[in-house]
Amino acid sequence: DTAGQERFRSLTSAFFREAVGFLLVFDLTNETSFINVRNWISEIQTHAYSENVDIVLVGNKCDLENERIISKNRAQDFAKEYNINYIETSALKNINVVEAIKLLLDSVMDRFEHDKNLSKPNQNKIKSLNEIIDKQGLENSFGKRPKTSYCCLY
Repeated sequence: DTAGQERFRSLTSAFFREAVGFLLVFDLTNETSFINVRNWISEIQTHAYSENVDIVLVGNKCDLENERIISKNRAQDFAKEYNINYIETSALKNINVVEAIKLLLDSVMDRFEHDKNLSKPNQNKIKSLNEIIDKQGLENSFGKRPKTSYCCLY
C-alpha cells in the first residue's frame, strides 16, 4: 500500500514482479484516485510476471455515501473494460474487506488450478481456498481496526 504516492513509484516494479494478484484500491470520494487506477493497471501490465495476473478493483469508503463521487455503475463499467472483478469496501467499518481478499484469492487459485490442469492433467487439483486458508483466522485478522494507521508493502 503506497497510497499512490509518487515517491514510492520506483519500488513498485520490484514488488510487481513477484505478485500473483493485486487488490487495486481507490477512494470512492476522490476523482483523482479513480483516474489513477488506469495508470496503476498500466504499471501492473508492464511490470507483473505474467500478462494474466489477477486484479480486483476495490472502491473503498462505501460507508461515505454522502461524499461519494464515483458511482457504482461507473466503477463496474471500468472493471468490465479491463475484465477484472469489482467490489466496494469500507476499511473503517470493516465492510467487504475479507470478501475483497477472498475474491482475489479465489481468482488466483482458479487460475493456478486451470494452469495446473492444462500442464499436468493427471495430478490432483489444488486444494480449495477453504482448505488452504483458515477462514476464521482471516476474518479475525480484519475483525478489529487498529487504533493507529500504518502503511506497509508486502
